Order: sequence, then structure tokens, then C-alpha cells
Amino acid sequence: MDFTNLKAIYINCTLKSSPEQSHTEGLMNVSMEIMKKERVEVEYIRLADYKVAVGLLPDMTEKGAEKDDWPMLYEKIMAADILVIGTPIWLGEKSSEATKLIERLYGMSAKTNSKGQYIYYGKVGGCVITGNEDGIKHCAMGILYALQHLGFSIPPQADCGWIGEAGPGPSYMDEDSGGKENEFTNRNTTFMTYNLLHMAKMLKQNGGYPSYGNSRESWDDGTRWNFDNPEYR
Repeated sequence: MDFTNLKAIYINCTLKSSPEQSHTEGLMNVSMEIMKKERVEVEYIRLADYKVAVGLLPDMTEKGAEKDDWPMLYEKIMAADILVIGTPIWLGEKSSEATKLIERLYGMSAKTNSKGQYIYYGKVGGCVITGNEDGIKHCAMGILYALQHLGFSIPPQADCGWIGEAGPGPSYMDEDSGGKENEFTNRNTTFMTYNLLHMAKMLKQNGGYPSYGNSRESWDDGTRWNFDNPEYR
């Protein structure tokens, strides 16, 4: 199987800036290493290392933000075939950085591609979750729903994660956590990674989705395909 023409971007939404250790990065590395061994071009970003303003405009300096690195990060996302969002769990939810990332993605979602489809059509999304409390499926549910709503394609089993026992205790990268040896986590991380690759490869080989029935620009021009509008009966 050849995945060499694919590019993936992993965005870690930890609350920690570099070089502080991120347990979420530790699990993301498992997936990234698989992709690198498959000769996929991989880029890793820690969102907290950048000045990403809160808001929905493409560039929030237009609304008074002193600096906004989002336009540069958006170009990196658009250059990739696969987006993987990593987040720790805080109070059972994805991090505030993950929420901000999704909001900024949403702010660009009205743009269209060369077929008139919404801009993220043809791109594939997944997520990696870590924490010390329950919430992997809850966080993945919110992230993956948001990505598909914006136009990303979500393959089967597009999430993976690790959590420790309830209450204070070791985190994924700690020696006594057992995280790196966890069969369930390792299997799900592997399956997620390859499912992302398979879907991205299929979409790229076929030039994304056909525009028949899903082009916003065609809809705005009056095309309705086989939709029967009662007003015109």
C-alpha cells in the first residue's frame, strides 16, 4: 500500500507550551510514527505555542487583536489531506485550546473549493484524547461531529485515547501508567491511523467528492438537481 503522496497535520491542543511535557503528544507520536514509516509527510503543531486569537474572522487583527497566527496555521491545514486533533480531558471536556481550534476552523467553513463545495470537502479528520478521568468518547464525539459538520470526512474508528484510573494518578507518559503497553489503546491508535490513510488515499485518487448534489455555488446559482421545491409545483 502506497501512501507517499499524502500529508497529515497533527495539532496538539494541550494547555502546555513547549518544551513542557505533553502526555497527549506522547500518544499522538504513536500515530505519527506509523504515518512516517508509511512515508507520509507529517507536520506537528502545538497550538499553545502560537498566538491564535479568539473569534470567527479569518484574521482577528481586523477586529483589534494585537496578533493572530491563525491565517498561517489555516494555510498549513489546507495543505494537508489529514487533520488529527489531540486534546487532554479537563472536567470531562476537550481543552479550551481544542474548542478555539474548532471555532477558528468554523470561521473559514463558508469558503468554497474549485468545485463550489465547502472548503474542507476531501479532507479527512480524526482525534487523539488523553486524561486521568472518563471522557474519551465524549470528547471524541464533539470533535468528530464538529469536523464532519464543517465538511471533513470521518472514517470508521477515527478516534483513539488513553485514560488512567479515576482521581489523581499517573498520566500516559509516566513510567508506571501502563499507557504505552495498553493493548486497547495501541490497537485503536493503529486502526485510526490506517483508516485515516485509507480514506485520504481514496479521496485523493478520486479528486475528492463529485460536486453533483453538494455544490454550494451551484445551489446559489439555482441548481436543485432532484430536489423538488414545492413553490414551483
